[in-house]
Amino acid sequence: MNDMLVIGIAGGTASGKTTLTRSLAERFSGELTIIEHDSYYRAYHELTFEERTKLNYDHPDIYETELLVEHLGALRQGRSVEVPVYDYPTYDRSDKTTTVEPTPVVIVEGIMILADEALRDQMDIKVFVDADADVRILRRVLRDATERGRSLQSVINQYLATVKPMHEQFVEPSKRYADIVVPSGTESDQSVALDMLEALIRAHLSS
Repeated sequence: MNDMLVIGIAGGTASGKTTLTRSLAERFSGELTIIEHDSYYRAYHELTFEERTKLNYDHPDIYETELLVEHLGALRQGRSVEVPVYDYPTYDRSDKTTTVEPTPVVIVEGIMILADEALRDQMDIKVFVDADADVRILRRVLRDATERGRSLQSVINQYLATVKPMHEQFVEPSKRYADIVVPSGTESDQSVALDMLEALIRAHLSS
């Protein structure tokens, strides 16, 4: 699997990364695997729940990125990997893993993936989905409240305390490493990027 194509899809929180990723996955079912950087949040079993809720989950150090880099290397060599499973309600890594087998195409998705040089070096194509900050905070409030069991106030507090400053410090600057920048992040804006990525993937699969 040395010819595995790795595509990194980055962008701010709730920018539309997942929409683009899922659209590609639908077009290449069975030939494409998605790995989320969020699965690699570090385990903090030794901390209490209250202590875990106060950690900065928007800083690069919160991720075990070195394990993700190791896993991508293993997949390129044709070996399966055990991807961690993160439990959002408890703010901790669970004791479960998901077995991921090598596929011709792997998408790595996450806000911080372009901020790490070792991880960037594993990517063949780097994409940054750019969306307005107001749009992103509204999407994040809806997502975290409905999908991750968070209260409205906790989402707002986290956004102001860590999400916004960390975006400005780490995520936004990482955009300069992208090969493709997708503006706004709406589905219509993504159509050109989606078609371009589809063409690149099809060319890879047929080579």
